[in-house]
Amino acid sequence: MFSKYKKKILLSAVFGALIFLGISFYADFDKLVGALGKFNWLFFPIILGLSFLNYIARFFKWEYYLKILNIKVAPLLSFKIFLSAFVMSVTPGKMGEVLKSYLLKEETGTPIAKSAPIIIAERITDFISIIIICITGAYVFDYGRSIIIGVGIFFIGVTLILSFQKLSLAIINSLERIKFISKHVHKIHIAYDSIYQLVKIKPLIVAILISLAAWLFECWGFYYVLKIFSSTSNIETGFLTASFIYCFATLVGAIAMLPGGLGATEASMTGLLIILKIPKDVSAASTIIIRVATLWFAVVVGIIAVYFYNKHSKHKLDEIELQN
Repeated sequence: MFSKYKKKILLSAVFGALIFLGISFYADFDKLVGALGKFNWLFFPIILGLSFLNYIARFFKWEYYLKILNIKVAPLLSFKIFLSAFVMSVTPGKMGEVLKSYLLKEETGTPIAKSAPIIIAERITDFISIIIICITGAYVFDYGRSIIIGVGIFFIGVTLILSFQKLSLAIINSLERIKFISKHVHKIHIAYDSIYQLVKIKPLIVAILISLAAWLFECWGFYYVLKIFSSTSNIETGFLTASFIYCFATLVGAIAMLPGGLGATEASMTGLLIILKIPKDVSAASTIIIRVATLWFAVVVGIIAVYFYNKHSKHKLDEIELQN
């Protein structure tokens, strides 16, 4: 299975490099290099640490969901499975993270239909928490309210539909008439049973709170990048504004459904910084630094986790078949 994704990950890395190259031309390559040179790289490990705290918080949410669905797996193994999926961070919508479900199946025998809804619940609660941060900052920044409210209504609507069991089952039953879907109706019912447990009021609130903490760690990292630049450049950005820019750009990247939000996220982030009258070179440099410290750091963490998973598990990722 994993070998099939290696080329896609490599292509995403090349695409990411091209995005950075495009940003460098836009910001004037020499000035961008100068801005990166002014950045105090001694503080970069702190930014990476904040990103890793995001991963730790999300791991607690993953463990919480496993407990709700009564899926039992040793904490260390669960942690390796969770981090291994980060290698799929550059897949569209991060849906490559369904790798976690395949690994759970190999290790515990848990049907993929039962655990895959965790990825859906993770994305829903991530989006809702990002929207909460965005809507707060939008009124300060006075930008993007319509998009944020629209996306918020969509995800709240999806959550409400999933939480109304009778309505959801009626929709599933109506879809059974479609030949392709009728073949998988049993799996769909198993999946819905799982997602229904995860979007009940208490799990939903707990997961959103964990997600808020997780994303605020990365917002803090972005704010810290801007703060470091403020010591060498005449810029001043508050935490709320930095959080809005980071989350809004992340939201745009996710909506674009591009691998890791590549292109859309960088363009949005750089553009919003420029609107704040931050020089192009500093705006571009800040974007590159935070994307390396979040998206590409996640991929590196995933590669390391895959190595340790393969080393200590009886199951090898390349041997896992894409079937339930």
